Amino acid sequence: MKDISVIIPNYNGLRFLDTVFKSLRRQTTDRFETILVDNGSTDESVLFTSANYPEVRIIRLPDNRGFAGAVNEGIKASSGKYCLLLNNDTEAEPGFVEELYNAIRRHKKAFSCQAKMIGFDDRSRLDDAGNYYCALGWAFARGKGKDVSLYNKEERIFSACAGAAIYKKSLLLKLGLFDEEHFAYLEDLDIGYRARLKGYENWFAPRAVVYHVGSGTSGSRYNQFKIRYSSRNNIYMINKNMPLPQKIINFPFLALGFGTKLVFFLMKGYGREYAAGIVNGFRISKPEKKVRFERKFLRCYIDIQKELWINMLRRTQG
Repeated sequence: MKDISVIIPNYNGLRFLDTVFKSLRRQTTDRFETILVDNGSTDESVLFTSANYPEVRIIRLPDNRGFAGAVNEGIKASSGKYCLLLNNDTEAEPGFVEELYNAIRRHKKAFSCQAKMIGFDDRSRLDDAGNYYCALGWAFARGKGKDVSLYNKEERIFSACAGAAIYKKSLLLKLGLFDEEHFAYLEDLDIGYRARLKGYENWFAPRAVVYHVGSGTSGSRYNQFKIRYSSRNNIYMINKNMPLPQKIINFPFLALGFGTKLVFFLMKGYGREYAAGIVNGFRISKPEKKVRFERKFLRCYIDIQKELWINMLRRTQG
């Protein structure tokens, strides 16, 4: 039995697979298994993997269940104590797996640890140094587009980007895994948020390095699918994770944030999609999905609220 299960969700990602699998073969540790969860691909992803990388265990899903559905199947099938989620459009440095493994064992309250994600085509620029969320209702990748020499300190973050992050499997199961209602976008922020509400931590581990293409499955930075699902899932996440008093406190900021984004996407020609996503987010917000408030974790809510305000200043000040 391996200590770590590397889980790679895939949907028609044939063009990326050789690069990511080759990089995993070059790792400095062999204490991991690799699982490819295929989301009903119509290309030859499965055939290529089985023919060229027989060490990879393949889980074939009959249709596309999105990122959340795919990784959940991988987590349930995994044998490792830790689950390392990795996007298919990546290339990992040789120490990637070992550094993440060491990092999550260093921090006893850690739920997750994220790697330093660098742009695949421009390796002088950061892609993601931790997922942040702010009182405006904006999620953003810390350090995106900045010089790769920055953000070299191991530190706590709001949530890990699941494109290159390791999680304690026991806590994933305890929290109920990734919420498949998200399908794609913000599912990693949501589960990191839920872990924070229970007193766990998320960490950035810069010595673990991975190069990321970005939008390898969904396509361009702005498209109808991405914009609609992002606004939908944002509303859903807020309704699920924030108790009523916190929603009231944040309402002026959230109204400003969503209003600003609506104007932005109107100018881009995607205003209707953004607004439709907001409406749908309220529709799918069910009482049974709401995270139950527990008084013993009041300190966690207070700390998160402080962070939402601090991150708002970070975001608005650039």
